[in-house]
Amino acid sequence: MSPSSRDDRIDEAVLALLHLGIHERYEDGARTWKTFDWDAMNRLHRKDLIPNPVNKAKSVVLTESGMQEAEAAYRRLFDPDE
Repeated sequence: MSPSSRDDRIDEAVLALLHLGIHERYEDGARTWKTFDWDAMNRLHRKDLIPNPVNKAKSVVLTESGMQEAEAAYRRLFDPDE
C-alpha cells in the first residue's frame, strides 16, 4: 500500500470518527471534537472538509461537504446495515 493510499484510509477513518463526535449542528456544518492525529487533521483541512484545526478550541467545525463526507465514511466503515 502506498503512503498516500494509507493516508487516505486514515483520513477516512478520522472523518468517520469526527462524525461520531458531532455535538452541535448548523445550517452549513457541524461542530465536533478534534482530538485526533494532527497530520490527519491537517490533511482534512487541505481537502476543505474542516477549517484550520490549529487553534485553542477543543473542537472543529465540519464544513457542509465535510459533514456529508463524514457521514458517508461513518456508514462505509462502521454501519453494520450498509
